[in-house]
Amino acid sequence: MAEFNAPKGIPDYYPPASREFVGVRSKLLRAADRAGYSPIELPLFEETGLFARGVGESTDVVSKEMYTFADRGGRSVTLRPEGTAGVMRAVIEHGLDRGPLPVKLVYAGAFFRYERPQAGRYRQLQQVGIEAIGTDDPALDAEVIAVADEGFRDIGLTGFRLDLTSLGDSNCRPAYRERLTAYLDGLDLDDATKERARLNPLRVLDDKRPAMQALLADAPLMMDHLCDACREHFDRVRAVLDALQVPYTLNPRMVRGLDYYTRTTFEFVHPGLGAQSGIGGGGRYDGLMAELGGQSLSGIGFGLGVDRTLLAAQAEGLSVGSESRCDVYGVPIGPEASARLAVLAGQLRRADIRTDLAYGGRALKTAMKAADTSGARIALVLGDREIEDGTVMVRDLISGEQNPCRQTDVVAVVQAMLSAGGREPTG
Repeated sequence: MAEFNAPKGIPDYYPPASREFVGVRSKLLRAADRAGYSPIELPLFEETGLFARGVGESTDVVSKEMYTFADRGGRSVTLRPEGTAGVMRAVIEHGLDRGPLPVKLVYAGAFFRYERPQAGRYRQLQQVGIEAIGTDDPALDAEVIAVADEGFRDIGLTGFRLDLTSLGDSNCRPAYRERLTAYLDGLDLDDATKERARLNPLRVLDDKRPAMQALLADAPLMMDHLCDACREHFDRVRAVLDALQVPYTLNPRMVRGLDYYTRTTFEFVHPGLGAQSGIGGGGRYDGLMAELGGQSLSGIGFGLGVDRTLLAAQAEGLSVGSESRCDVYGVPIGPEASARLAVLAGQLRRADIRTDLAYGGRALKTAMKAADTSGARIALVLGDREIEDGTVMVRDLISGEQNPCRQTDVVAVVQAMLSAGGREPTG
């Protein structure tokens, strides 16, 4: 039994499952890359005030779930619970908003929330996110949603649903908030819920308890009280999504877990995951940059859960990512062969061909079994006879056919075999 274990609620990804994890993340990132989003790398922790102000003090994220501590200088810092506030801080700090707009950024990595661990809900969660900052064009809202939809479909997912709504803006939300507050004042709420209603009444609509859902059945809905500008904006978003053939379901009761959302708001849900069914979501946050000390520029983005998307792929029986860890496996017979195969392996790797070797003086039978286990298409076998002839035996591990090849020609021969077999060399 191991002396040390991973912290509770933090998953390890190790072979072969790690290849599935990387495959999911890569496809989500690739969808953003195709749409012109540039990568940004963010700190793992920031000043606590950034999240308190940017995410919202009434949210569960800030009030209950953040990993906050004092550093050695006595400053309060927090492990990042989400990506948007950090991106906005970086955009303001480095003047990206002073250049061409919109600023389109993509990021990936770990985020941290102190939650009760369960399937699909981790204390270290992996996400892919994009942010598009600088215009309130409804077509950009549709693009952001479409990028997420494409990423999920590239993985092969078909069983997910896109929920869509509008949360209004500073023009129409105050009047709606008054209506909702008046409605909530007439309900018999517990003290904790009353406090949530005082800080942000919209957050009460996010209460999943059946008893609360029953009480909220007749609550006024934001979509019924949108101003003309917000209604027109939302109609145009839907029109572009329809033109892009991105299916969606209107969900007027949806409230995302962060306070900064305005207007277009969305969530991708996969029923195959049970209670933790959300695999990603996002929305527009038109007042966030100004709230954090920057220009009054609008923005929209999403965060997609890599962990949950992987679980969704598994629920649908999908295999994502490379099934092999190398294309070529070298089998040396003897110390001199090991040294020479190391040189050939270096040449193959420089040609962008994934290559591994049997180490430790394994017997031929054991080494060939390791070659099969690696998922390689080709084995290179080198012994005394081949060393003397200046050749290497090239074996097709699918057909079993093998032929000698001059060592000087091995890169070209392997490239031809991989291409002919329908597997291009990969880096």
